[in-house]
Amino acid sequence: MSDTKQNRKGWWGALRSPSARYSLLTLLGGGFIAGIIFWGGFNTAMEATNRLEFCIGCHEMKDNVYQEYKKTIHYSNRTGVRAVCSDCHVPKDWVHKMQRKIQASNEIWGKLTGFIDTNEKFEAHRLELAQHEWARMKARDSIECRNCHSFEGMNLEVQDKSAKKKHAQAMVPGSGKTCIDCHKGIAHNLPKGAEE
Repeated sequence: MSDTKQNRKGWWGALRSPSARYSLLTLLGGGFIAGIIFWGGFNTAMEATNRLEFCIGCHEMKDNVYQEYKKTIHYSNRTGVRAVCSDCHVPKDWVHKMQRKIQASNEIWGKLTGFIDTNEKFEAHRLELAQHEWARMKARDSIECRNCHSFEGMNLEVQDKSAKKKHAQAMVPGSGKTCIDCHKGIAHNLPKGAEE
């Protein structure tokens, strides 16, 4: 028998041979199915944490930033398109989404440890929390904004003079300008001490 045939028989034989009780092929098949079930459950849980109801589950969000957001065009507008918390605060791609979820666990820790468990404490740390989010958005070139809003889709001719000028500047490659530079107070009130 040639070495190639013997290697294939050895490989296939190893897959079919029993471990203590089950064949390696059965164990691999079971592991594959368990992996699919785990991944499906994990992904479902991640998507559940992106729902608006989950985001406003604590009173700091529900009583503060959610109330502000409900007064914006992102909540209610003529077309009925609504951007929810995760549209702006959770990246779409998997790697950055997982990074953001890990960062968000620090926010949950802040709630559990009493760092921001009252409206007063939340307001006292609001500028710091906002600056972290603004820096994250700036570093990602405001991709979450641009998932819905694109320069190519903008009609500069119907914008006011100031917006037209700023958007034209931001369109220049390498300008270093991104949405969050000008739109910090677009969905939430600016914290005290924030630069506009």
